[in-house]
Amino acid sequence: MANIVQFENVGLRYGTGQETLSDLSFNLASGAFYFLTGASGAGKTSLLKLLYLAQRPSRGIIRLFGEDAVTMPRGRLPGFRRRIGVVFQDFRLIPHLSIADNIALPLRVAGVPEADVSGPVSEMLAWVGLGDRGAARPATLSGGEQQRVAIARAVIGRPEILVADEPTGNVDPEMADRLLLLFDSLNRLGTTVLVATHDLHLLSRVPDAQMMRLDKGRLQDPTGALLHPPGRQG
Repeated sequence: MANIVQFENVGLRYGTGQETLSDLSFNLASGAFYFLTGASGAGKTSLLKLLYLAQRPSRGIIRLFGEDAVTMPRGRLPGFRRRIGVVFQDFRLIPHLSIADNIALPLRVAGVPEADVSGPVSEMLAWVGLGDRGAARPATLSGGEQQRVAIARAVIGRPEILVADEPTGNVDPEMADRLLLLFDSLNRLGTTVLVATHDLHLLSRVPDAQMMRLDKGRLQDPTGALLHPPGRQG
């Protein structure tokens, strides 16, 4: 499998303090599934921000889809971001839009004809157990329900990369398993999936997944598999 993400000696520093992330070098193979683990404060969210282009590194090289994402002109970033689905910890739903319209947003931004929007949105609502809540506003939903809406929005466009930051943190174990099944199904369709989690229970749910572990801003990869994924081309 070819690499869809490449980090080479990447460091991230906020302000003038110590580096939050240091010497990150790894590859993510196209179509693979990864878990990112680590204690609170290890730098998981910061790493994800680099990957979905919300933050530029202080040093090092990041390549996405074969292109240098660090030196890329800002005008090209929105097009790249549309190829990456993101599930945020704080959901980031648009309060004045209905649940259905929040989920539909990536399709509309991508220019999908309106006639082709309602069907996928209805399927997503049903999958995350909110089939009868499409007209509701985010404020009327529980935290767990809002999390499910955020996940549906992130995956509806079948992104090439899906990045999820603690996606099961606000749902019960049954729904967590259901959402992980959704991620696994998307992965089997070809999407590269990276799920940041502290819930080690999830790791056994995707037997083929690889694990990345951050410890105080450094990637722990004793096997080297993330530097040289099996079956890598080139």
